[in-house]
Amino acid sequence: MTVNFEYVNVDVSETLSQFTRERLDKLSNKYEFLISAQVYFKQDEKDHEAGKICNIELSLPGPRIFAKSNEREYELAVTETINDLKRQLDKRKETYKVY
Repeated sequence: MTVNFEYVNVDVSETLSQFTRERLDKLSNKYEFLISAQVYFKQDEKDHEAGKICNIELSLPGPRIFAKSNEREYELAVTETINDLKRQLDKRKETYKVY
């Protein structure tokens, strides 16, 4: 699966990219129909308690899947976003089962 990272108003972090890539690789191993992922990291200047935003858009056959979370740390935001994607993918996987 191809993974593209985009940092908006945030410094590029290789450790954050690696952490996210590892989590997405696990997702790709479980759901073999995934094609690519677009990951956005943003900083919300207005929200001082949380403000670390992670958006992930997955490309797969059919409509794309999108999830977003806003936490106090980027790692927590990535984890929450991927958990949301897993729930959506479980629903989608049911439609791909062959009877």
